[in-house]
Amino acid sequence: MGAYYDEIEIEDMVWDAEKGVFHYPCPCGDRFEISRRQLADYEDIATCPSCSLVIRVIYDPLDFEDEPDDEEDGAESEEEEEEDSDDDQAFEDAMENLSVSESAPVAVAV
Repeated sequence: MGAYYDEIEIEDMVWDAEKGVFHYPCPCGDRFEISRRQLADYEDIATCPSCSLVIRVIYDPLDFEDEPDDEEDGAESEEEEEEDSDDDQAFEDAMENLSVSESAPVAVAV
């Protein structure tokens, strides 16, 4: 990435526990945002959801190395696990019921 609007130290940003992001005011009126997970993954670019400006966040990556894999306390919710299980089961059922017929040729437009 070539040009940043600014470089901001993490200490100058505000933690929003409800959204789970650090934020900093953007000139457009919205806020630059970056999550703890992004910081743990060595991503130092905070983006504004309303415009094309980006800032570079100056921080110590070692402060974020022990972040859980998911932002929700390191575990999926039971509802998400059930949805994944339902999707897997539907896929397996579809594969079991799949039949391929070689009797009729299929025309393909080029």
